[in-house]
Amino acid sequence: MNFRLARVTVLLMGVLLFHPLASAGEKALLHCFFFTPIAEASQADWDAYYKATDELPSKIDGLHRVWVGKLTERAAVAQQVKLGREYGACMEFRDEAALASYATHAAHDAWLKVYEKVRVAGTTTFDILGQ
Repeated sequence: MNFRLARVTVLLMGVLLFHPLASAGEKALLHCFFFTPIAEASQADWDAYYKATDELPSKIDGLHRVWVGKLTERAAVAQQVKLGREYGACMEFRDEAALASYATHAAHDAWLKVYEKVRVAGTTTFDILGQ
């Protein structure tokens, strides 16, 4: 793992540790990714992406929450921004089995078709398993 990704991982681990559920002994898994937007993506493409992402927890068992948005210029993500990664998302899963189920779920396949309209192929992806 490179130094930049390690700094981002440490930052997000801190977020997880201070999350109210994590402090109560939650063993959830955060699946996070940073991505580069497609410059030509329309507002309708973005609206469809946000809607599809927001709906995922209601469609996939074990997916509790989703956060998505534009990255800030804070030190830990500034390098990702320099790489063109302007947006990110984190998905909170019950456990590793729920993440594995998500990867093969039909709702995930449908979501990917929408997601691919707003992002350049390739992401910085990592998972954090709550202790």
